[in-house]
Amino acid sequence: MHHKKLWFSFVLTMVLAVILSACSSGSKEASGDSGESDDGTVTLRMTWWGSQSRHDQTQEIIKKFEEENPDIKIDAEFTGWDGYFEKMAAQAAGNNLPDIMQQNFGEYLTQYADKNLLTDLTPYVEDGTIDVDGVSDTVMKSGKKNGKLLGIPTGTNALAAFYNKDMLDKSGVTIPESGEWTWDDYMQISEKVHAKTGKYGTRLMDPTVAFEYYLRENGKKLFNEDGSALGYEDDQLMVDYFNMNKELVEKGAAPGYEVIQQIKGVEDELITRGEAAFDLRWSNQATALDSASNGKNIQMTLMPGENNDQGMYLKPAMLWSISKNSKHKDEAAKFINFFTNNIEVYKIAGSDRGVPIKEEIREEMKSDLSDTDKKVYEYIDKVTKHSSPIDSNYPPQASEIMASLQKIDELVMYEELTPEQGAKQFRDESERILSR
Repeated sequence: MHHKKLWFSFVLTMVLAVILSACSSGSKEASGDSGESDDGTVTLRMTWWGSQSRHDQTQEIIKKFEEENPDIKIDAEFTGWDGYFEKMAAQAAGNNLPDIMQQNFGEYLTQYADKNLLTDLTPYVEDGTIDVDGVSDTVMKSGKKNGKLLGIPTGTNALAAFYNKDMLDKSGVTIPESGEWTWDDYMQISEKVHAKTGKYGTRLMDPTVAFEYYLRENGKKLFNEDGSALGYEDDQLMVDYFNMNKELVEKGAAPGYEVIQQIKGVEDELITRGEAAFDLRWSNQATALDSASNGKNIQMTLMPGENNDQGMYLKPAMLWSISKNSKHKDEAAKFINFFTNNIEVYKIAGSDRGVPIKEEIREEMKSDLSDTDKKVYEYIDKVTKHSSPIDSNYPPQASEIMASLQKIDELVMYEELTPEQGAKQFRDESERILSR
């Protein structure tokens, strides 16, 4: 069954990429429900992905915004991460993107920029509608593409190795407080936890996140400087990455895809259920993990690797964008400004969409942080001192290449391809996609 599911998912991604590429930039007006009522009230459509806790928080933020702006109403649309951009691609094809959309840095921002589907927010920043005074140029640069400001970051984020400290303590293993640990350390600790507890030592890594970090940590990039080709020449890097994961699965220290595919969102992850000691994912997901873990002692440290200072980077947790075809861009910009500058927003959301981009809000929040948010703030401070600049050289076809990487990773883990065959197939498919 998994063959059919895997190929259907991959084909669906390819089809939707074609749909998105067919969207016209000089298009007619949106045909959605957003608009102006007889009494002058403007209704905006707004969409995001996330966990249930994020949905609840965002609804509360919207309510506060509407209280302060009674002439603006927001129709909320939200889903989990899976399927979000497929849904957006279908809406783009129907010329019906929401007024405000949560956007992802990297492959998706590049794809939407390439198709001219997003509004340049530069005029709204220049006239003060969106106040970003005090936000670092590095943070603002993450929302820019092709010379246009296409997204305002919701907060700062970083990859993290989450771990259940109690499981590690029971297994007689520790992670250096400095965060200096290698992939060999990661494997040995995972295997020891499995041997001592009978549980998984770690969750199977998501290749669309972990492989890029693995390349960076080895001094390479996923894409070259102009995004015209892969950024590494030696396929042994991918072979080594595959072999590491395969070994963990074969030893029972990590689950295979048959287990991973049963997980129903962040709150259902193995680490929250006490069934795995490690989970490598984004720092802003600490809120969802902690809220679902029933008091388990989940901590965070830097990703493993001999050169993790080189591999680690700060990125926008996500971005707020306004669709090009929105009829109410001014009102949409007003919401983005509210989210960026109102401390009440961050008191509700905590670090779920990253650490606030404004220093004054960060400082004001520090005196009244939850334990989880305190943990995330401290972690982001640590990454700031132990990281390298983010790679922003994503080609417009990057989302297709990531889908190919996911598909091939599954085939290798199911032993339908050897690691060597998988690495070659990924290069061949990437070159074919990039040559179009």
